[in-house]
Amino acid sequence: MTPPAQPAAGTTLGRPRVLGRWHRLPIVLRLVLAVAVTMSLVLSGAAGLVYWRVEQALDEQLDADLAAYSHDLRSDLLTGRKLSGPDGSAYQALTPQGKIIEASDLVRTEHLLNGADLRSVAAGASVRRDIGGLASLDPRTLRLRAQRVKLPDRTVIAVAAVRRGHRDEALRELLAQLAIAMSLTLVAASYVGYRTARAALDPVERYRRRAASLADGTSGVRLPVPEDRDDELTRLGHTLNEMLERLEAASERERRFLADASHELRTPLSLLRAEVDVALHRPRPAAELTDTLRSVDSEVQRLIDLTNALLDLEQLGGTDQLARSPIDLPELIASAIDPYRAAAGREHRNLSVDVAPGTVNVDTNWIHPAIGNLVDNALRHSQGDIHVTATADDGHLRLTVTDEGPGFPSDFLPKAFDRFARAEASRTSPGSGLGLAFVAAVVTSHGGTARAENTTQGAAVSLDIPC
Repeated sequence: MTPPAQPAAGTTLGRPRVLGRWHRLPIVLRLVLAVAVTMSLVLSGAAGLVYWRVEQALDEQLDADLAAYSHDLRSDLLTGRKLSGPDGSAYQALTPQGKIIEASDLVRTEHLLNGADLRSVAAGASVRRDIGGLASLDPRTLRLRAQRVKLPDRTVIAVAAVRRGHRDEALRELLAQLAIAMSLTLVAASYVGYRTARAALDPVERYRRRAASLADGTSGVRLPVPEDRDDELTRLGHTLNEMLERLEAASERERRFLADASHELRTPLSLLRAEVDVALHRPRPAAELTDTLRSVDSEVQRLIDLTNALLDLEQLGGTDQLARSPIDLPELIASAIDPYRAAAGREHRNLSVDVAPGTVNVDTNWIHPAIGNLVDNALRHSQGDIHVTATADDGHLRLTVTDEGPGFPSDFLPKAFDRFARAEASRTSPGSGLGLAFVAAVVTSHGGTARAENTTQGAAVSLDIPC
């Protein structure tokens, strides 16, 4: 069986490895490297363009001088004048075989053309080439032009050359200046990039350090977000602060739920344990055991009601969005109150309703039991008739439940909607003290307000809910 081919080193396996190393670098270092590489490419391109333009201008001038000198040299050969040239120039007159007939002092013994050049010129072509490189400091760095000249008695090859020293020196100086400028610009750009990256990421680091302090359980911690800005980091800070507020609220709800549950469940559980212990202590008659079981059943029902109330409050406190839907107001009030008419009738109490026509946009799953709680409280803790009024105007549902009882104790009104708050007169009656707290939670989740007060006839609880 042929083993599978292994990928070449530095190809597919190398790329993820390089990317992994890159992503492990600090963000500031990555930003500085990205700025440095980008600036290097931009500066190199700009420097290359400048060098090319200067070199082209210098070459054009040098070629123009060489063309003029070559023309003068040809004229001298044709007229038989003494061969000469301007300063910084050189010339040679050669036979077609390459033998030097006449030459300037600079190139008197040096063959400027090779065999291929000689053959090309002898065939009638014009040859132009450079001798020596840009980095060479030899004074015999030349640009030459060779052409065939037919004299009356013979054919010669005229080679005109001009020195490239000034041109090469200018280009070398330009390269040095560009290198210095590029280096300084790259250092400055990298420094500016580093300072910019630090300035941009320092707030994030401060946010991280402040958020890390939440690990010790400190409450009320907020990130230091400036109020006079509206950039990405400021919006991030506001978002994180909102998240911290939600986390703190959720934590507070959890602590309150545990505290409320442990506090309120302790008494019925203790009573249940006592009832069972007494029943098991010695044999009991059937009638006495029946009474004990009824007592146990009552305490179990109380535990169930209390647990359901606590769970409803917790669920309502964690609800971010309500399932609002339009519903006819008289239909909503009737469906919430009708289950309590029989209980009011048994106590010979009148339960009257005054509802104005209209439509409200609420979450009936929560509003329905909230209204029922108000009526149930009035039935259990008051006397006389109960009156419910409801209107829907100006985008608000306004509902009031009044009774003809003694009203709320004055010291109870400020805490009427607190959890487990119960007036002294009602502590002996059934209930957990969560009814009004549930009503307040429902109203608050709808963006409304609840108010409890005393009237000349009794107690009144009013709800104002945007709908």
